[in-house]
Amino acid sequence: MKIDSKLANTIAKGDFIVTAEILPGAGGDGSAAEAAMKALGKGLVAINVADNCHNIGMSSIAGSVAVLKSGAEPICQIVTRDRNRIALQSDLLGAAYLGIKNVLCLSGYHQTLSACPESANVYDIDSTQFIEMATNMSEKGVLADGSKIEGQFSMLIGAVANPFQKPVELNMLRMQKKVEAGAKFIQTSAVFDIETFGQWLNAAISDGITAKAAILAGVLPLDCAAEAERLRNTYTDYSIPDSVIERLKKAGSEAAQKKEGLAICVETIGKLKKMKGLRGIHIHCGCKGKVSPEVVAAALS
Repeated sequence: MKIDSKLANTIAKGDFIVTAEILPGAGGDGSAAEAAMKALGKGLVAINVADNCHNIGMSSIAGSVAVLKSGAEPICQIVTRDRNRIALQSDLLGAAYLGIKNVLCLSGYHQTLSACPESANVYDIDSTQFIEMATNMSEKGVLADGSKIEGQFSMLIGAVANPFQKPVELNMLRMQKKVEAGAKFIQTSAVFDIETFGQWLNAAISDGITAKAAILAGVLPLDCAAEAERLRNTYTDYSIPDSVIERLKKAGSEAAQKKEGLAICVETIGKLKKMKGLRGIHIHCGCKGKVSPEVVAAALS
C-alpha cells in the first residue's frame, strides 16, 4: 500500500530532506509542543516528536497530534523500552487512526539514564524486530499473530543509527538488518566527527544501504564545553572529539561558548551537505525542547 506522507513523497522524489526534533514537554495542554513548532517555522519536511528520551513528557502520539494541528507532519518516535509487542501494535493502530503516517522505531535509552531510573524496562522486542512487525502491519495488513488488520493501515517506518560504533563491519550489518526489516529512512546520532562519519557513510554506500533507505545525518548545537563532556561521558551515541570541546572552552564565557557551539553546528551542516549519498539533515534538540532557528536556516539553505 502506498504511504501518502510528505516524508515518503520527498524520499521518493529524491529531494533533500530536513527534519527536526521536539520534546512534547511535561504538560497536559500541548503548549510546549506548540511553542517548539513556532520556533521551527516553515520549510521542514517533518517533525520528530520524542518519546520520553531524557525526561518524562506528554506521549509522543499526543505530541504528534499537536504537530498535525499546527499544520506540519510528525514523525512519531516509539521506543520498545516501555512497551511489549501488544502495546506497540496497539499504539501504532491508534497513531494511524489519529492521522500519523510516519514512525521512528527505536529501543530508547536505558531507564537508568531517564528521569525515573528506578523504573522497570520492558524490551520485549528490539528495534529491528519492531521495524519488521510494523512493516508487516503496513505492507501485509497483519498483526504479529497473523490476525488481519481491519480497514487500511499504512505507515512510513524509520530507524536510527550510531555512525560511531565500532567495528564498522558490524555497524553495517546491524543497519542492513534494519533496512531489510523495512526501514525506509535512517536518522543518525548527532555528528561532531566529520571524518569518521564520512568513513561510515562511504561504507553504507558500498554496502548498498543508501540505495534502499534515505540517510539523514543528525546535528546538535552544543551550549558549552561542560555539556559536551557530559553527553560524551553519559551516552554511547555521542562521539565528541577533544578538538570540539577545546574550541568551546577557548570561546570563554557561557554566552560565547553557546555562540561557538552554534557556529560549529552550522559549519558541520555545511560539510555534511556536500557528502555524496546523504539524503538529508536531522536536527536534534537534546534536552533543550526546541531547536535554534539559525540551525534550521543553515540546514534549509
